Amino acid sequence: MRKNKIRVLHVAQAAGGVDRYIRMLLKYLDKEKFENILVCSQDYYAEDYKGLVDFFEQIEMSRAIGGNDLKAIGQVRKLIKKYTPDIVYAHSSKAGAIARVANIGLKNHCVYNPHGWAFNMRCSNKKKTMYAAIEKLAAPFCDKIICISDAEKQSALDKSICKAGKLQVIFNGVDVDAYKAGAHGVVKRADLGIPDDAFVVGMVGRVSPQKAPDVFIRMAKLVNDKIPNAYFIIVGNGMLENEIREYAEEQGFSERLHITGWVDDPMSYVELFDVGCLLSRWEGFGLALPEYMMAGKPIVATSVDAIPNIIKDGENGLLVNVDDVDGASKAVNRIFDDSVLRRKLIEHGYSDVESRFDAKRVSVEHQTVFESLYNK
Repeated sequence: MRKNKIRVLHVAQAAGGVDRYIRMLLKYLDKEKFENILVCSQDYYAEDYKGLVDFFEQIEMSRAIGGNDLKAIGQVRKLIKKYTPDIVYAHSSKAGAIARVANIGLKNHCVYNPHGWAFNMRCSNKKKTMYAAIEKLAAPFCDKIICISDAEKQSALDKSICKAGKLQVIFNGVDVDAYKAGAHGVVKRADLGIPDDAFVVGMVGRVSPQKAPDVFIRMAKLVNDKIPNAYFIIVGNGMLENEIREYAEEQGFSERLHITGWVDDPMSYVELFDVGCLLSRWEGFGLALPEYMMAGKPIVATSVDAIPNIIKDGENGLLVNVDDVDGASKAVNRIFDDSVLRRKLIEHGYSDVESRFDAKRVSVEHQTVFESLYNK
């Protein structure tokens, strides 16, 4: 029983980063004040939420728009009626649409977090217009929309999704305490055949167009030409993996490239980096950035969307233009050559992750939103 706790029912379809976000949020949300239910897709695992949620429910939800959506809406509505939450919290675009429609007419408050607007993706104008139209239609059916960066809020205002008063910025965060307390040095350079004295440049992210692994690998070629002992790691998997491998083979440095595929603990590989890159073409936040900071890695990132909210050029990282292979390689070479700059970026980054990007702060700010809605 809830015993006067505020009951929050979370709805989530997309796994990956959204899954990690919800787990961190729930970990630090005050369990004396909140009771949590998770209604999620088949891509989630109940064991990941032991001790984090009071109830765990799974239904079939797919990312693509289709006939299954009506069934999912019906199931979510049934579960909302069953648990009678004080707040329904919908995570990401698809769950956001399903939960808000399912919740129409029911007596509770609704919060929505797109975790990065779909209309900011690099896609056709037709798709962007469609995504923006869906968000605009659904916006009246929630009380608050959580934006994960100032850039996300501004893009919502630019698209006239809703009034500014409905938008609440809560920057993403990383679990600093868990990282400090965890095991380190689990993966060794030798495990990947990388010499101890190598200069390792890495990226964490899907091997897909958004994260620009094609730019990373072309940048790697230029860096390899200048730094003889450079090695490169891509932590992730995705549709462009074969293309990336083929390019490295053609250019004669495939033995210096390691693509890990999906891994449960990307930070074990980040610890091997000398430079962490995020060369995204669009980015709602870029959680890899505070992860790099947490591990004490200097950063090269693109100046796009939310990234300049996190990275101040020359202070806690270096910014380059989107698709700028030459600029990215020069930034990496600059970090290699300038030990004073390298130390500055690391120190400022570590300070920022503790003061601005700690997961505890994310939970506290959510708690404030939940309590203000509950007490209305």
